[in-house]
Amino acid sequence: MKRQKRDKGDRAYNKGYHAGLASRPKDSCPHSKAEVKQRWMNGWSEGRNDSWSALNGVSGLCNISKHEFA
Repeated sequence: MKRQKRDKGDRAYNKGYHAGLASRPKDSCPHSKAEVKQRWMNGWSEGRNDSWSALNGVSGLCNISKHEFA
């Protein structure tokens, strides 16, 4: 069965979220298109906020599951 194309914006947001949660710098954004880069940065920002709020342990599992991708 073929997979449908994933939305690049959603994928960029999820990747950015996980990068922020892992405390990687925002300079590590791999995108050059402004629209996709902004989505990655939004995800990165939310991931950093969750990391600073100590949501990277058991208490953050439900929040992280929102950002999982297949």
